[in-house]
Amino acid sequence: MSDLTFVSTNPGKAREIAAVLEPFGVRVKWYRRELPEPQAATLEEVVAAKLDAVRDISGRVLVEDSGLFIPSLRGFPGVYSAHFLRIWKFGPIFELLESRPRRAYFRTVAGLQEGRRRAMFVGEVRGSISDRARGRHGFGYDPIFIPDGWDRTFGEAPAEAKNGISHRARAVRKVGTAIAGGRPFGATARSRGALKTR
Repeated sequence: MSDLTFVSTNPGKAREIAAVLEPFGVRVKWYRRELPEPQAATLEEVVAAKLDAVRDISGRVLVEDSGLFIPSLRGFPGVYSAHFLRIWKFGPIFELLESRPRRAYFRTVAGLQEGRRRAMFVGEVRGSISDRARGRHGFGYDPIFIPDGWDRTFGEAPAEAKNGISHRARAVRKVGTAIAGGRPFGATARSRGALKTR
């Protein structure tokens, strides 16, 4: 087993990431810490700021940032997803989509760092916004997102089903593949969809 520290204040994300990385022989330690979420144009910029903030943590460290993007709302809430949800919940989104297309996608950028080396891995899942919140599983926008090919929201699905296709699981699975291959910051990471930033 190899060790990795995941830094976040969200226990739900920590559980998801631990479950996804376990088959790769990676043991996840959750480090609860508030990280900066700067106003930025992309998730990659936010993740870079988070990686800068965890340089004091030794060993292999993982952070991530995710967003719900709705094309008919010009990508909103996007990089502001967490902030918007904390303040407004789901109501304004339902109102805005009453006469607009409900297509949407989730996107995650996972940032892996060890010493001065870092890499970013991207995962996406496409779907649509439900007409009301459904289900009590998961967290965040899970109760209003229906992935393509499903007739239920992420909030109505058990963790195992969500982890099979979710944006976060797809990004983190790339992390696990890179670590298992022994080159998380090199050619393996880039060839499997990572964005190397340094």
